[in-house]
This record gives sequence, structure tokens and C-alpha cells, in this order.
Amino acid sequence: MFINKASDGKNNICGKNIAFFRKEIKISQRELAERLQVAGLDVDKNAVQRMESGQRFITDIELVYISKALKKSYDELFNPNISDRF
Repeated sequence: MFINKASDGKNNICGKNIAFFRKEIKISQRELAERLQVAGLDVDKNAVQRMESGQRFITDIELVYISKALKKSYDELFNPNISDRF
């Protein structure tokens, strides 16, 4: 049977890195959501929180906006070693 979850049971594999990079530039989840909204992506602070905690799937369209908002490449967002620096 196919399981649509990451090996740790979360719904995405880049949420931890999104949180890491957001904290690195010292912005809140609300501020990230606002940046994404200004860019044209309809998300709120709760969606960002759920993405970062792995409770929510992240679409490829959302990853494009997140990558631009955080000024990070897709490789950086998916790198499993980034969030180990927490």
C-alpha cells in the first residue's frame, strides 16, 4: 500500500527548512504569510504554521512562492541537513 507521507510521518519534507530559513531572516509566521499574500498566494499564518510543522501538504505552486519569499533555492528547501542546525 502506498503511503503519502514522509519517513517521519509528516505531510511534507521541507517544512522544517521553511521554519529554519524564516527564523534565520527574523520574520514571524504572520510576516511570511503576508509576504506570500502580497506576491499573490492566498495563505494565512495558520497555513504557514501547519506547513512548518508538517501537518499540511505543500503544493509545487506554494513552493515557488515560498522559495522567492525566503530567497532560497528548491535544493535548499529540500536539503535534509539544513534543519539539523536547529
